[in-house]
Amino acid sequence: MKEETRRLLRRYNLWPRKRLGQHFLVDESALARIVAAAELSRDEAVLEVGAGLGTLTRALAAAAGWVVAVEVDPHLMAALSQELADLTNVRLVEGDILKLDPAALMEERPYKVVANLPYGITAAVLRHLLEARVPPDRMVVTVQREVAERIVAREGRMSLLAVSVHFYGEPRILFRLKPGAFYPRPEVESAVVRIDRHPQPPVDVQDTAAFFRVVRAGFSQPRKQLRNSLAAGLGISPDEAVEALRGAGIDPLLRAERLRLEDWGRLVNQVLRRSGNPVTG
Repeated sequence: MKEETRRLLRRYNLWPRKRLGQHFLVDESALARIVAAAELSRDEAVLEVGAGLGTLTRALAAAAGWVVAVEVDPHLMAALSQELADLTNVRLVEGDILKLDPAALMEERPYKVVANLPYGITAAVLRHLLEARVPPDRMVVTVQREVAERIVAREGRMSLLAVSVHFYGEPRILFRLKPGAFYPRPEVESAVVRIDRHPQPPVDVQDTAAFFRVVRAGFSQPRKQLRNSLAAGLGISPDEAVEALRGAGIDPLLRAERLRLEDWGRLVNQVLRRSGNPVTG
């Protein structure tokens, strides 16, 4: 696959753009494992973010009924339109996924996501997809190994990204990929993560927007105690933050990384009950 990738780049006078984080998967066995992990059927739709040179796109088209492949690079789009012209169940979309509505792209129907995500925008893309009007039922994404470990982290080591992902789905690392699985070789290892969406959020919160506003506030100064970061992030007094934390049964001296998903749920409900603070704004 590496030689085929080089051939395609030469054919269309292209080169990998570092600014866009372009590293093309050239490990055939990894490609097969990624497609298999999505467990696609011929009556399912799949969204691919970052179609690249179309290698994964073609494999997805063979397994799924309908593929929407998004690519931000117009130079790659020109090559894709020729290389994938024979595939009648693939729709190519040029654009930035962060500026597109996934539900509209998939015509409001259920779908899965399979993607090799650029390292620099992984967290933003995951949140964008998981918070979409119609979120994917399953995601199989290739990300930087360090980011994968942050995604699956549990209480005691959680980040804003981990809380966001765990709120919507159950993540797990399927396997790791060495730099040699890509062309050009990245400087770091990668990992393939599968996220299966929860039928219902695992925590009972009155307002999802408020939940994430409070969580973002808690992580706004991750090295500080929650009473301070929460106060600064929500624009309330430290005393009000302490009252909300204690009302939720949380030690105000803890840092945000120590909280479980259920702790955040209780905290959000306490904040909503205790003040008129516009946390949903």
